[in-house]
Amino acid sequence: MVVSYYFPFGEKGCSRLGTVDLLGIVYISAFLWYTENGMDIFDKLKILTDAAKYDVACTSSGVDRASDGNGIGSAASCGICHTFSADGRCVSLLKILMSNVCAYDCVYCVNRKSNDVPRATFTPREIADLTINFYRRNYIEGLFLSSAVISDPTRTTELMTEALRILREEYRFYGYIHAKAIPGADTDALYLLGLYADRMSVNIELPSEKSLNLLAPKKTRSAILSPMGFIRDGIRESSHAVAKFRHAPKFAPAGQSTQMIVGASGESDRQIMNLTESLYDKYRLKRVFFSAYVPTVTSGLLPSVDTKPPLLREHRLYQADWLLRYYGFKAGELLDEGENFNLYVDPKCGWALGHLEFFPVNVNTAAYETLLRVPGIGVTSAKRIVAARRARSLDFAALKKMGVVLKRAKYFIECGERNNDIKLTESAILRGLLSDVSYSRLTAKQISFFDAEPQAGEEESIKALLGQF
Repeated sequence: MVVSYYFPFGEKGCSRLGTVDLLGIVYISAFLWYTENGMDIFDKLKILTDAAKYDVACTSSGVDRASDGNGIGSAASCGICHTFSADGRCVSLLKILMSNVCAYDCVYCVNRKSNDVPRATFTPREIADLTINFYRRNYIEGLFLSSAVISDPTRTTELMTEALRILREEYRFYGYIHAKAIPGADTDALYLLGLYADRMSVNIELPSEKSLNLLAPKKTRSAILSPMGFIRDGIRESSHAVAKFRHAPKFAPAGQSTQMIVGASGESDRQIMNLTESLYDKYRLKRVFFSAYVPTVTSGLLPSVDTKPPLLREHRLYQADWLLRYYGFKAGELLDEGENFNLYVDPKCGWALGHLEFFPVNVNTAAYETLLRVPGIGVTSAKRIVAARRARSLDFAALKKMGVVLKRAKYFIECGERNNDIKLTESAILRGLLSDVSYSRLTAKQISFFDAEPQAGEEESIKALLGQF
């Protein structure tokens, strides 16, 4: 059954006449109730900032946008992340949903339409006013705006675009804005959103089509990847136009990113890294973010609500992502099919332990690309080694001064003479690596303002692991 509805939005009385199936009346009525009863702005803020905390995007802006002297704010390409929330995430953006009144019923999502949670929706004007007021008080540098699907993806995108238009054109705000594109929105709506935003992102959410079909039946792989392709093409065309015409409009000049939930479904780390590598290659993403699944929903399709979020697994995936982007690794090198990363050693150490035939590496003769594969040697220290060894032979003391982490690197390098005190066997190296890692690092979790005691049994299990080699 299809019904017509009259949907009021914003202060200026703009409206939209559309159609929706009968099941949609519930969430539309909820939206209208909150709007008509004038829910307090602070109450909305509490609901919609809390609802946005599961969307991760801790990144620098990637764009330089200077004020023309008539507006306020600016965006520096390296200047967004500098503060931390109570759960350890880096923030200096007003990170908020426009609405948590959702038309979809994704099993894993706290904002799904069948979940009994407080609902709220901001108008575009309220979003713009909040952003400017927070900015003027020096609380934030920019805006991270996402939304549940209020009625349909295109209409939701139009509302987000209106909020950004007010900020850019009426307030003349030049600060950083990251906008989440809604899968399923038409290309015209996405293009307008990209003209006002610095960065756009389309959340892929789950790492496989099988998981999408099971946990988010209204979302499809094609609906997610199609806007990614459109944004990629729009960025490329915009950059070509700006190169020819200085005042050509810029479309998402800081690029695009995406997010995957880790731990809600059964994909292996190898599957996740394969997808990550493919997204970088095909869609030219700036970042792929990984979000450890926080159990908030009781369902037989999901981990139980007392399951701890896999924060250390999330951390290992970020480390592996770094190897893909900056160290020349491929997903197939890091893991075999169906494998997960070892939680007790970082992915680079894990790779090195599985390929001891490549070691030890002589730091005075090895190529730059080979140095990058040595645990404990990063991009900066590898460049320093290549530059310094032109003048003199390097020893371990010199490497330490250059920033090489010898606690890891000493098992895999030599400086002219082989270090005969180090035996290159996997068990000996692993034991040495683990003995140099503190208990607190092995039980890594997001930074908190409050100290927590180790869980019963965790310390004993780690000591047992150290003792078995």
